[in-house]
Amino acid sequence: DKGAAKPAAAKQPEGKVYGAGVTAGETVDIAAILEDPTAYENKEVRVEGMVTDVCPKRGCWFEMAGKGPGQKLRFKVKDGVMVFPMDAKGKQAVAQGTVKVRKLTLEETKEYLEYQAKEYGKDYDPAKVTEPTMIVRIDGKGAVIKN
Repeated sequence: DKGAAKPAAAKQPEGKVYGAGVTAGETVDIAAILEDPTAYENKEVRVEGMVTDVCPKRGCWFEMAGKGPGQKLRFKVKDGVMVFPMDAKGKQAVAQGTVKVRKLTLEETKEYLEYQAKEYGKDYDPAKVTEPTMIVRIDGKGAVIKN
């Protein structure tokens, strides 16, 4: 029956589509996820923000800025599944995936921060790290980088 109405699907944002794209409806604020990560753990979300960094090696992740100062959330995919271009930095992105939370021990925190420092060519002093941290990221299904 050609007259039957189809249910409205969530509209795909305009831009370059990666993976499955973005179909989830309501956007969740990055700040809300970072303030209470366990409330969103293992839930599929849609987030939006400016791309502040892209994996320099394989393009397998990008970071998006939240509205508050210093807020950022990493959107990660398995190497080669999606490849995000370095020129995505500074562009707006919409991403969809599952929130993952990993609590690190103090030793793991030191190793993680040392790795981050090496990756970005920054100095690192393990003596200044006194508390364990938690890594919050989105395991990606799809994204759209706006032009």
